[in-house]
Amino acid sequence: MASFNPKDISTGKLHGYLLSAVAPRPIAFASTLDADGNPNLSPFSFFNVFSANPPILIFSPARRVRDNTTKHTLENVEVTKEVVINVVNYDIVQQMSLSSTEYAQGVNEFDKAGLTMLSSEIVKPFRVAESPVQFECKVNEIVHLGTEGGAGNLVICEVVKLHIADEVLDENDVINQNKLDLVARAGGSYYSRANKGFFEIPKPLSTLGIGVDNMPEEVKNSMVLTGNDIGMLANVEGLPNQSEIDEFINNVSERYPNIKEKSHHEKHKIARNYLSYGDVDSAWKLLLS
Repeated sequence: MASFNPKDISTGKLHGYLLSAVAPRPIAFASTLDADGNPNLSPFSFFNVFSANPPILIFSPARRVRDNTTKHTLENVEVTKEVVINVVNYDIVQQMSLSSTEYAQGVNEFDKAGLTMLSSEIVKPFRVAESPVQFECKVNEIVHLGTEGGAGNLVICEVVKLHIADEVLDENDVINQNKLDLVARAGGSYYSRANKGFFEIPKPLSTLGIGVDNMPEEVKNSMVLTGNDIGMLANVEGLPNQSEIDEFINNVSERYPNIKEKSHHEKHKIARNYLSYGDVDSAWKLLLS
């Protein structure tokens, strides 16, 4: 058995071991507002429930390992003392992943990820309408665990209102775990679907994805593509150019005769097939043809 003294290995290496070994972890999809009222949305997997009376959730936006900077979520809750914690189910996992991209201060991750802002009833931050359970919270305390890269910051949140989608409740108002279909975080690019097992999502680009707000209207408003499909498509640095699209169409014209003349609906169905294999590039070339 390999043994390590935490002080003898790099923080990055230790971070990787901790995240891979303590898994799967629930995801706090945290919605906050900055001091100027700009929305922010970001996921955190250092998260759990710690008390029912009072109802307490704790999540930790850790200082970044690579450069010891802090995240906008932490800066926002320190100022406003409010947060909405949304749970993540499989239907929004790709959009959740996209929202973890480090967009600049003031950029609205709801728009980038194609998620809907829903007004809260007690706190000011917005809820994620697509999330099946949303917790409106007041921040009771923030415990800073250190000042170096990788140090956690425990945001101790008291639930002041919770919202549960009707479709995940049974006739006794008990949550049906299969219908809830939660997703949890593991190490590397791995996630766990509670009722299915592990799967992978490539980490968001180190460069910035274009975001749903920069996608063509007929794509982002598709009646065929799912939220997960949209999330995958939005996580590209740029769209293919016309020559790349033409070359692709020529190569697939035998398999898909008259592909250019097909309706948006038909193209979107074929694009979904490409996306099911993780082929985002081909999906985009088809959608833009």
